[in-house]
Amino acid sequence: MIYVDPPFNTGRAQVRRNLRSHRVDPEDADRRGFKGRGYKSVLESLSRYDDAFEDYWSFLLPRLELARDLMTESGTLYLHLDYREVHYAKVMCDMVFGRDCFLNEIIWAYDYGARAKRRWPAKHDNILVYVKDPKNYHFDSAEVDREPYMAPGLVTPEKAARGKLPTDVWWHTIVSPTGKEKTGYPTQKPMGLLRRMVAASSRPGDWCLDFFAGSGSLGAVAHALERRFVCIDSNDQAIEIMRNRLPHARVIED
Repeated sequence: MIYVDPPFNTGRAQVRRNLRSHRVDPEDADRRGFKGRGYKSVLESLSRYDDAFEDYWSFLLPRLELARDLMTESGTLYLHLDYREVHYAKVMCDMVFGRDCFLNEIIWAYDYGARAKRRWPAKHDNILVYVKDPKNYHFDSAEVDREPYMAPGLVTPEKAARGKLPTDVWWHTIVSPTGKEKTGYPTQKPMGLLRRMVAASSRPGDWCLDFFAGSGSLGAVAHALERRFVCIDSNDQAIEIMRNRLPHARVIED
């Protein structure tokens, strides 16, 4: 399986700052804490990349064509975007894979971030799912984590205890800014999302590929699920993060 999480073409630089706070005298503080104690924040790291493309089609199309060439006949592609380019990408994937190879559009809904006041707040991403061969793709629903029923009283106790299979709308929080999973990469995706894709669309020992690897979440999940993986990125900070996060992986530099 291939997971592709390319830049979303937001038109701006993606930036993440990692700050560490320590106690200081009140006159040197830049913020206050419990009982008026003074704290000062120190910038430990800064990561960024530009996310603006005048011709997004020519940027993404050859990569999707190569992805299709690399996939086995039973392979699956997950293309992770948002509202800015997903409608163009859907047409592009129909052209590259064929409309009959479209499997799903998954909506990843989350609940964190700024709240717009002049429109409905954008709180979801779009994940397009395409297969190489619509008659021969691998999908194992038995390996997918189950979710609690929203109305467990309407089903039998056995069903409520087992949970239900996810639909094409996935409710999952973002990577916690203070959680153990956080690496500091600006666009890191939670392992829970990737785990569901890898479990459903690959078998132990299969190869998984991410050629916009970023923080290496695909590699971390694939390793935990006993899959082989290839993670590719050209960003120096992404490579350094993956070195630390995936110490068991062999690094090949070009």
